[in-house]
Amino acid sequence: MRVAVVGATGYAGLELLRLMASHEHLEVVLATGESNAGRRVRDLAPALAALYPSMVFAPTDEVFSSDAEVVFLALPHGHSQRYVGALRARGVAVVDLGADFRLEDAQVFEQWYGEQHQAADLLGAAVYGLVERHRVELAGSSFIAVPGCFPTAAALALGPFVDADVIERTGVVINALSGASGAGRSPSERLHYPRLAGNAEAYGLLRHRHTPEIQQELQAEVLFTPHLVASSRGMLVTAYARVRDRTLTSDSALGLLRTAYAYDPCIVVVEEPPTLKDPVGSNLCYVSARVDERTGWLIAMSSIDNLIKGAAGQALQAWNVACGLDERTGLPMSGVTP
Repeated sequence: MRVAVVGATGYAGLELLRLMASHEHLEVVLATGESNAGRRVRDLAPALAALYPSMVFAPTDEVFSSDAEVVFLALPHGHSQRYVGALRARGVAVVDLGADFRLEDAQVFEQWYGEQHQAADLLGAAVYGLVERHRVELAGSSFIAVPGCFPTAAALALGPFVDADVIERTGVVINALSGASGAGRSPSERLHYPRLAGNAEAYGLLRHRHTPEIQQELQAEVLFTPHLVASSRGMLVTAYARVRDRTLTSDSALGLLRTAYAYDPCIVVVEEPPTLKDPVGSNLCYVSARVDERTGWLIAMSSIDNLIKGAAGQALQAWNVACGLDERTGLPMSGVTP
């Protein structure tokens, strides 16, 4: 299948190119990058030189004249709206890694993203691409909204407990650590090396844009606080929720996770708390849980590689399911040690 990657010069876009090179059913025919148009892939990303020795980044609008059958959009929020309608009208399948079509309500989008949605008629048309929770809906889909990295890790940690109705859906607290690549390639004071190195800081307090996405997926009220840590990639979530079923124990919580993910090859249930580095380099998500019987709180934990399971790998996993392929096709299934 012929593929175009729009926004291929960002971290998620480059990761798409890397993973697609080993996908036996995909051929990248176009990679766009507006500010890098005319530049060779190998010059911007030497790590990809052996995979794309002669490919040159094209202007974004060339996607409309390409013969691609599916377009992966790896653009900043607000930009996918400009392309999805026209691509869909041409019969091209779309996998959007951006935030534009994850939310179902235009008013919620405007409230959290500070701008009016320009393609509100398409909200709700895309299938939310979290395979482990939407596998059935994804089958045969030609329009996929790939979840954000934080919502992915949060939903995979808490989802089974929400589904089993063993925790309260209000007062859920989610703390998350993320490597610097989660902020994208654009330089900023916060990502400046002297400030970032050896540092950690909370950001997006009370208003992080992934909050409504987490709430929509879990159908729960959450207080979400992300933290930037001095790592290039990786994500670790620790979430807290009040237990409704006071018979729930740490052992039964782990058992619930094992049952929920028994047939999900990209989920690893572990007894010990997952670490930031466990999944780095893979499309895996590590999950674990504890129940504090003294206070009546559940602690749900997860870790992912924010650029793979949190972005490019998840996009490919969802597309594999949509096409009826083994969902692991083209995806790394082991982390990098050490």
